[in-house]
Amino acid sequence: MNSYTVTDPGSGEELRSFPVDTDAEIDSKLDAGHDGYKSWARSTIEERAALLRRLAQLHEDRQDTLAEIAQREMGKSREDALGEIGVCVSIYRYYADNAAAFLADETIDVFSGPGTAIVQRRPIGILLGIMPWNFPYYQVARFAGPNLALGN
Repeated sequence: MNSYTVTDPGSGEELRSFPVDTDAEIDSKLDAGHDGYKSWARSTIEERAALLRRLAQLHEDRQDTLAEIAQREMGKSREDALGEIGVCVSIYRYYADNAAAFLADETIDVFSGPGTAIVQRRPIGILLGIMPWNFPYYQVARFAGPNLALGN
């Protein structure tokens, strides 16, 4: 079985190893994610906003621990790690506070002729984000914040 090892870039110390999933394990996790999505997509905007506020609060409450992890695993300075966590708190709160406005139906004029059209923003399913990992908390927040608000 293959594994992925996290190494402290400052000391070279191996911090932890993680197994690499097989294709079957990945398929199983995607199926479980889809099952969770079906329930989450039916949640109200208020429920989603509450979760985003909770994420922001958890990041604030645990910022010292999260910063320490980023320092060990990424080689970040404490100041940079705390700054990144602060940005994440802002992102989660922004989407919590603005989700209702962002997700409201939008009436637009049609190109020609009578009538109007309505733009509706709806969840589409689970999403996979493949991204660089030099800002680990931010990469998750920028991707998860708007998608959790939407119901993905």
